[in-house]
Amino acid sequence: MRNEENIVAVFGAFNHQATLRCIQEFSSGHINDTYLIETEQKRDFVLQRINGEVFKNIPALVENKVKISKHLLSKLPEMTDSEKYRRVLSFVPSVNGSYHLRDVNGQYWNLSYYIPESNSFDTVTEKEVAYEGGKLFGDFINQTSDFDASELVEVIPDFHDMNCRLVQFENAKEKASQERLKKARTCIERIYELKEEMLTLQNLKDKGKIPVRVTHNDTKISNALFDIKNKGLCVIDTDTVMPGIVHNDFGDAIRTICNTAEEDEKDLSLVSFNVPYYKAYFKGFLEELRFSLSPLEKEHLPLGAKTIIYIMALRFLTDYLNGNVYYKTNYIDHNLNRSKNQLKLIDSFEEQYDQILEISSDIIKL
Repeated sequence: MRNEENIVAVFGAFNHQATLRCIQEFSSGHINDTYLIETEQKRDFVLQRINGEVFKNIPALVENKVKISKHLLSKLPEMTDSEKYRRVLSFVPSVNGSYHLRDVNGQYWNLSYYIPESNSFDTVTEKEVAYEGGKLFGDFINQTSDFDASELVEVIPDFHDMNCRLVQFENAKEKASQERLKKARTCIERIYELKEEMLTLQNLKDKGKIPVRVTHNDTKISNALFDIKNKGLCVIDTDTVMPGIVHNDFGDAIRTICNTAEEDEKDLSLVSFNVPYYKAYFKGFLEELRFSLSPLEKEHLPLGAKTIIYIMALRFLTDYLNGNVYYKTNYIDHNLNRSKNQLKLIDSFEEQYDQILEISSDIIKL
């Protein structure tokens, strides 16, 4: 339950020059506590408490996203401030000058400008939304391509490191109960079948053949805002912005947009890979990035989609073998079913792989 007195005090410690009128709690989001602050000046804000259990270096996290925000804002010199703040997630400093604030309870907060007249989607039901989402996230990577990613702190170390995830999986398998190993046998076998191919991007990254860039690292469609005509407006939730490869952002978006079922769906007959949505997202994504990516990066984008689906199947399976200690679960086999879901999505992806490659090649040649 929220402590309204504390929220008022925290908001008052930021340099917004506005008078609080109303506090509303946002229902979306599973990690941080987020509030809409309405003011008498009709200039509204988003106040966020950042979860210190998930993020261990919150000052660095906030510094990362403020650096990227300022960089993106610098690309819009002709716009007014109000226009800029609709296009770029922008932050308000505290009265002490820092962009994060630690309250009397030791909790960390940051404040950003609210983006009015915007929509978001939890799932995609139209190709046009997939296309606009691709343009938004592609533009994010394009506009940050001249930012030195080494200036960002890796707020979740080894987040998409395949070698690290495989070591975690092996450790979990060694400690798992015989009952869980038996239930997970088919999934474990499939993980090993795919393993060599799924190390391809990691190996290319480690050898320096594909560059490390600024990446968002949480490119689900709900982290894209659209205007009232469903045109892409702004990328939000930049808590995980850090160094990475473009294939991770592309793959994470595709994984969430192109699954015809929720990732918790137990009926695997409902799980398939939506190729038309893939085509729409790929087209929008590459329209913004065509001149920023190397030929090798473009060539491996389809593999990026398959790799991120795999890494999520691997993480769900690892957590199941560990006894469900990381992801929230509603029943014992919840994570196992999530892993089966993602592996079924890979099966559907592979069944349509020739078509996916042909679509990708045609778009790359445009």
